Amino acid sequence: MRRFVILLSTWWGTGYSPIASGTVGTLAAIPLYLLLARLPISQYLLLLIPLTIFSCWVSERAEVIFDEKDSGKIVIDEVVGYLVTMTGAPLSLSAIILGFFLFRFFDIVKVPPANIIDRRLKNGCGVVLDDVVAGIYACLMLHLLQRTI
Repeated sequence: MRRFVILLSTWWGTGYSPIASGTVGTLAAIPLYLLLARLPISQYLLLLIPLTIFSCWVSERAEVIFDEKDSGKIVIDEVVGYLVTMTGAPLSLSAIILGFFLFRFFDIVKVPPANIIDRRLKNGCGVVLDDVVAGIYACLMLHLLQRTI
């Protein structure tokens, strides 16, 4: 079970990147997005909800294994955040790239309530939910920009 948690929390080891592990983890989320992108929106969301819950569980266990709160090695939260960002987005290179940069921006800036979640929730849900909020902001911005471009 320990190896399973480490493998998933670090998203196949990308969380061990010596620099910008969150960015590397987000990049590593793109292949999963490409697998899910052709699903109808209802099925996409039906997969995203349990994946988010599962990511909270994995993140909480990883914090214990790594003996660190919100360890930089845990990047499954970036995967979920990126998938939230890409909800309903067109399957195109421009949307994938724009979604990537928007998510990274909102994940780093931590616009409320993401900053409150990040500060106050000190468990696996706190690790993941601030990224979900960043993903929601990025998703809204992506859809707005896609309409104007």
